[in-house]
Amino acid sequence: MRLNWAVALAEVEGPGRALTELDLLAEALADYHAFHAAHADLLRRVGRTAEATAAYDRAISLSGNPAERALLSGRRDRLLG
Repeated sequence: MRLNWAVALAEVEGPGRALTELDLLAEALADYHAFHAAHADLLRRVGRTAEATAAYDRAISLSGNPAERALLSGRRDRLLG
């Protein structure tokens, strides 16, 4: 899947390059929580805090798993300080 490839790309070429790839997937994966979680993490890594927070919020809203929502909420809350 291209989402997995983009996440791996972040480790090789950096989060900025991976964000470019994720932008290409945004429409197709708009309702997929893992896309928004990955997007949030990459945005956080490049210092785009407001956008990362919004992406975490979207991932949380789409997740059906309480444990996953708690994990994502914790990441978002740490980002906000």
